[in-house]
Amino acid sequence: MTTDTYSLKWDLDVFFTGGSSSPQFYEHMDSLEKNLSDFERKIEGWDIPKSEYEVEPFLEIIHNFQLVGIKMRQAGAFVSCLQAQDTSDKKAVELRGKVSVLSSKFQTALTNLDDKLKKINDQTWKALLEQEQLEELSFILNERREEAAKKLPREQEALINALSVDGYHGWGEMYDTIVSKIRIPFDGKELSVGQSANKFSDRERHVRKEVFENWETAWGEQAEYLANTLNHLAGFRLSVYKQRGWDEVLQEPLSYNRMKKETLDAMWGAIADLKEPFVQFLERKAKLLGVDKLSWFDLDAPVGEADSSYSYQEGAEFITNQFSQFGENLAEFTKNAFEQRWIEAEDRPGKRPGGFCTYFPESKQSRIFMTYSGTPSNVSTLAHELGHAFHSYALKDTHPLNRNYAMNVAETASTFAEMIVSDASVKEAKSKDERISLLEDKIQRSIALLMNIHARFLFETRFYEERKEGLVSLQRLNELMEEAQKQAYGNSLEQYHPLFWASKLHFFITGVPFYNFPYTFGFLFSLGIYAKALEEGKGYEGKYMALLRDTGSMSVEDLAEKHLNVDLTKREFWENGLKLCVEDVNEFLRLTE
Repeated sequence: MTTDTYSLKWDLDVFFTGGSSSPQFYEHMDSLEKNLSDFERKIEGWDIPKSEYEVEPFLEIIHNFQLVGIKMRQAGAFVSCLQAQDTSDKKAVELRGKVSVLSSKFQTALTNLDDKLKKINDQTWKALLEQEQLEELSFILNERREEAAKKLPREQEALINALSVDGYHGWGEMYDTIVSKIRIPFDGKELSVGQSANKFSDRERHVRKEVFENWETAWGEQAEYLANTLNHLAGFRLSVYKQRGWDEVLQEPLSYNRMKKETLDAMWGAIADLKEPFVQFLERKAKLLGVDKLSWFDLDAPVGEADSSYSYQEGAEFITNQFSQFGENLAEFTKNAFEQRWIEAEDRPGKRPGGFCTYFPESKQSRIFMTYSGTPSNVSTLAHELGHAFHSYALKDTHPLNRNYAMNVAETASTFAEMIVSDASVKEAKSKDERISLLEDKIQRSIALLMNIHARFLFETRFYEERKEGLVSLQRLNELMEEAQKQAYGNSLEQYHPLFWASKLHFFITGVPFYNFPYTFGFLFSLGIYAKALEEGKGYEGKYMALLRDTGSMSVEDLAEKHLNVDLTKREFWENGLKLCVEDVNEFLRLTE
């Protein structure tokens, strides 16, 4: 036990001193702009190679690509942190606008680069990638070239990028603006969205119910604006798809996640057929809470009398201790993250809701954002975000262009870390009641990933299909959401959350389309890795890190075959992961008979 206490506030000054008024950050932006202009000029002046002997100018372009990419990511990460820690920081909003403009220019430059890549003849291309300096980048460069072939001519793609700043991304920013104004009244105070969300795990049902009613009212008051925002954001995306000749709304998210439709179908098929035990769990939880059926605001309610509460220090030490059972690298890394103030966890007004982890590639450091109030769920969230940070750490010595892993494998390392901690919590429970309480919290995350995320996926796919025919009304959005929730939760709830589409940031994120199924993929994929880790013991950490290092340069199917020797397009792998979740449910049902 350490006598020092870890700070609840992160340190951003190590990157740029002075927050949104930082002179260093303005210098960084100037430097980024110059590097970007240089990159644009180099691409413009680059002659399409006719043989592998013209590799040097190509290597120079790649060097510039990674340089601008790193600087852009550093700027984006800093502004994201500024906006998250204080939603009233108007200068941070202006900086977000500047980063968006440069990001759009960077995308246009890359569109021009990709256009030239697809014009290199196949024989020369193959010979270029066989050059020693390019061999390690063959996956990522092939991917860029193949994706470019599916898009519009260069000028049209450049126009889309330019229009998306005030169109597509503008609507995403509109969502942040609306949410920053929302306040939920409770107990004579005005709570932020993030503070209110923590109340859904309150022990008292009247507290949860009152907060939920006020929550629905607050979101309802903004619902017309939010419906308008979602419709226009989706409309922009669909217009682009139509111009490219893409009929399937999942084409971009599947491509982005480097995964096949057969894999997605196998995963959801296995889940749909194995819902019954989770419905039984929800019915038992309702009985334990003394109600006939759970309502939406009961889903995160704690069960049992055991009051498991952890100070931030206790939570941090518990996580570090459990990580050390898995491997020295993970434990050492985590201890350093706490000591070096990588985490913003203070419970205060003015913060944005939710949690995230972002990477600063120039500094080779991450930053984690959340609101910590001492629940077991908070401890799990903290472990989850530390898993993301460790993923970036595992990749830090790979080529910068091989570090861009997709969302589905991004959720693998985080869920794996979360599992280490939640499993340990259950095993170390001091009483039957505490074991029930912690087991319930663990299963609740399975419910979130197998039912809540399924509802999001069902809603979003159906909404996009209807949006193809025109604007979708506020009333219809609510209907689609409630229908999806009923299907995903096996009709097991009494009251649903029709405005969930409005309150969930993920539907409004422009950078990642269909930000839902990757969570479920990551959860079940990490269960497969976790089973391997348990089988092999402490020595597995090296193999685990090798898997993480490959996440930015392989399809998920190839990754699974290489490191786990499994076929993701078959249901067997997904069913095996689900069986581990069902074991938890069966134990819970046995303990609560």
